[in-house]
Amino acid sequence: MKVEVVRAWPRRHELAVVELPEAATVGDALAAAGWTDDPEVVAVAVFGQRVDGATRLHDGDRVELLRRLQADPKDARRQRVEERRRQPKG
Repeated sequence: MKVEVVRAWPRRHELAVVELPEAATVGDALAAAGWTDDPEVVAVAVFGQRVDGATRLHDGDRVELLRRLQADPKDARRQRVEERRRQPKG
């Protein structure tokens, strides 16, 4: 089966398509992609749903390596709203 393994940073991403046996797990996919020891990875997801390394995969799955958020989304939104409020209306 074919599985995509993706990791991303601001303005850049890497994608590896790996061929795995039918009973493969997320850990197997990471090993096949060579991305088992990335220190920035804090979790793993399959199509956006958080999973662990023992989760079984299916043909066509996309494994996503998750990093820490650079900013709290709520705080970032508040800052954008405040910036808009400070701008003169015209």
